[in-house]
Amino acid sequence: MNPTETTETKKTTAATDVTEAPEATDKAAAEPAAAAGPAEPAADENAAAEDSETDGDAQEAPHASGIGAAAGSVVAAGLGVVALSGSWVGKIAAERQTLIGQIKTSQGGTPAQQISAVYGDAWHTTALVNGIFALLALIVGIAVLAWPQKAGWVRAFAVAGVVLGVLGLIVSAGMYFDLFLGLPSAGSQ
Repeated sequence: MNPTETTETKKTTAATDVTEAPEATDKAAAEPAAAAGPAEPAADENAAAEDSETDGDAQEAPHASGIGAAAGSVVAAGLGVVALSGSWVGKIAAERQTLIGQIKTSQGGTPAQQISAVYGDAWHTTALVNGIFALLALIVGIAVLAWPQKAGWVRAFAVAGVVLGVLGLIVSAGMYFDLFLGLPSAGSQ
């Protein structure tokens, strides 16, 4: 006996088994189809309804995140500009610090103490407030850059916010530590 004869014999036997039993196969296929017939279209309709609902959610999600990213990028750029140019809050805080310095030195004090209390503290307060705005610009800009699905102009504004935030931090640190302009010195009297 050859191995090929055994294989051919098995193939022939399997083929005759399949051809002899088509009626049984048709009956078995017909019974589940008849039982599940009315339920299948309802399941198909439910699946189609779920697909359309998830498609609607998927279409709304990028739109919502696009608006948030756009708003965040404009806010980051605005905060960066405020960090470099100054703000009303910084001006009010500096004037308050000037008033406190005047009150402290009205009783007397050396000229160096008066300069430091009246002008130096106000200068450092302005630097501190501008530094806070710069840090906020940097944080918001980085958050927008990490946000998925954003338009090209949104990315450009976010990068501008990050760059202006970094520049604002550098300028604020220079102001606070008197690297750019030092306090005037009191002359000998």
